[in-house]
Amino acid sequence: MLENQLLDYTIHEILSTNFIKVLPVTPLDSVIDEMLYSNIPEAIIIDPIDNDKILGLITLTDISRIKQEGHSTSLPVSKYMSENILSVPSDMLITDVRKTLIDSKIGRVPVYENKKLIGIIRIDNLLNSYYLKLESINRQYKDVINHMHEAVTVTDPAGNVLLWNKKAELIYDIKEKDIIYKKLEDFFPNALTLSVLEEQIPIENIYHAPKPNYYVIISALPVFIDGEFVGVVATEKDITENRDLSLKLENANLEIDLLKEEVEKFTKDSFTLGKILGKSPAIKNKIQLAKHVSKSNTSVIIVGESGTGKEVFARAIHQHSQRKGHFVPVNCSAIPPTLFESEFFGYVGGAFTGALKNGKIGYFELANNGTLFLDEIGDLPLNLQAKLLRVLQEGKVLRVGADKLVDVDVRIISATNRNLKEMVRTGKFREDLFYRLDVVQIELPPLRNRREDISLLFNHFIEEISRKNNTPINFIDKDLFNILLKYHWKGNIRELKNTVEYMVVLSNDKKITKDLIPQYIIESINETKNSKVSLENLEDNLKNLEIEMINKAMVETRGNKAKAAKLLNIPRSTLYYKLNLYKGELSV
Repeated sequence: MLENQLLDYTIHEILSTNFIKVLPVTPLDSVIDEMLYSNIPEAIIIDPIDNDKILGLITLTDISRIKQEGHSTSLPVSKYMSENILSVPSDMLITDVRKTLIDSKIGRVPVYENKKLIGIIRIDNLLNSYYLKLESINRQYKDVINHMHEAVTVTDPAGNVLLWNKKAELIYDIKEKDIIYKKLEDFFPNALTLSVLEEQIPIENIYHAPKPNYYVIISALPVFIDGEFVGVVATEKDITENRDLSLKLENANLEIDLLKEEVEKFTKDSFTLGKILGKSPAIKNKIQLAKHVSKSNTSVIIVGESGTGKEVFARAIHQHSQRKGHFVPVNCSAIPPTLFESEFFGYVGGAFTGALKNGKIGYFELANNGTLFLDEIGDLPLNLQAKLLRVLQEGKVLRVGADKLVDVDVRIISATNRNLKEMVRTGKFREDLFYRLDVVQIELPPLRNRREDISLLFNHFIEEISRKNNTPINFIDKDLFNILLKYHWKGNIRELKNTVEYMVVLSNDKKITKDLIPQYIIESINETKNSKVSLENLEDNLKNLEIEMINKAMVETRGNKAKAAKLLNIPRSTLYYKLNLYKGELSV
C-alpha cells in the first residue's frame, strides 16, 4: 500500500540544521539577542569541553515566563535552562518521533548521528512534513484511481460525492469539479448507491447500459471503519467490448445446455446444495447445516414461510447424501384421508373397487433407500399421524389388501410453515410424531431478511426463465433493483420468481424496465412509505401528499388537466398553480 511509504520516512529528511548552541556561562541576555536575531525559538546549552554533549535547553516560552516572573536576564543561561533533555537518532522514523513528542509533551527534540549533534526536530515542522507526505500519498492514490478501467464513485453517509474518477467522467459526461462535494441524488435520483446508503447492504454485479451501445456492471458496497458506517464505494466495469463475444458464445452453447438439461432430467435431480443461491449469512448458515446433516440418515424438518425454498433444500439434502434411492415429494395437505393408506403404503390388485389389476406401489416403497419428503406435514389429520408414526417406528409397511409386511429403508424430511410446537401444546399434532420428525430443524429465513440475495436470485431467474421462454434479455433497468429491495416479499422466493416471469413475458425489445414491475408491488411500497410519514413537520407532509395525489390524478387522466382537477375536486386554476409550484418534483 502507498501509505507504507511512511514506514520508511525518517527524520533525517526533515530535521533542521539551523539551531543555536551556547555555553552554560553565556548570559541569558546574550542568548535572547541571538535567538531573536536568528529567529530561532530555542537554544541548546552544550558542554564547554564536548560540544556535542547537551547540558540543557531554553525556549522562547521559557524566556517569556522568566520575564513575567521578574527574574534577572543578566545571569548565566545555566540558571534557567531545562536539563535532562531527550534526544533521538537521525534514522528514527517520523511516526515514532511524532509519538515521542506527543507522549512526552515536548515541542522539540535534538538529533544525533554517530554521536554528533547534527540538528533539531520541531513538532510544527514535523507535522507540516508529515501532512505534506500524506498529501503526496493522497495524490498518488488519486492518480492510481484515475488510471483504473472502472468508474469509481465514493460518497459519505450523507450522500455527498467525495471521489469521482476519470472513467466516471467519461461514462456520464460529468466533470469532477461539477459533482464533487455535491449530493449524488441531485445528479442520479435512482442510483444504486442511494439504496446502499439507506440499507447499508451491498449490491453487486448489476448489469446496466448508461448510454447507447455502452454496457457496464455496477457494484455498490457499504464501507465500515471500526464498525462505523462511513460511506459507499461504487464501481462500474466497462463490459462493452466483451458483450458481443459473450452473446455469440451464449448462442453457440445454448443447444448444448438444453441437451445437457434434458439428459440430467433422466439421470439425476436438478438440485444440489451448490445450486442453492444465496450469499447472505442467514442462508449460508442454513446451507452449512444442510450439508452437515445430509451425510446422515437423521430425520430433518424444514420450517419457514411459504415460498422460502423448503423443497429446494430437501432435494439438495437428498442429492448430497449417500442414499441411492429416489427423492419422493408428497404434499400431505393434498391427499384425502380416505386415500392416505393406499397412497402411502400401496395396495394389492383387487384390494378395493377401482383398484388397479396389478396393484400399486406406495410412497414409502417408492422412496425405499431414498428420501420421502413430507411437505405441509402440519396439515396431516391426527388419525393419519398415528398411521404414519407406526411405519416410522417399525420400518415396515403393509399394502392395503395384503397380509405380508414389506421392509423399507426411508429417510424422512418434512416441511411446514406452521408452528408444530404450538400444535402439540393444543393437541392438534402428536407429540411422539413431532419428536420423531424434529431431530434436526432447519429454519429458512424469509426473503425480506436476506435482501442482499434479491439481486442474485433475480438475475438467476431472469436467465432461467428467459431461456425457458426463448425470450433473451439483454438489458435490465438498474432503477428496478432500488424498487425490488424496498418491497416486503410476503410470498418470498416464489413470489420473486413469479414476478420475474411476469416481467420477462411482458418485456419488449429484450429489455426489462421498472415499468414492468407489477402495480401491486408499487402500491405496497407507496403504502409503506405513507405509513412512515412523520408528524414532526406538518408542512412538508402536506406538500408530499399533494404531490402524490397530483401525480396519481395526472396518470389516471392521462395528463388531462381539466379531468385531473375534477378528480381532485379543486378548481383548474388551483391545479395549474400547484403544477407550476411543484414542477421540479412531480413525475408527470
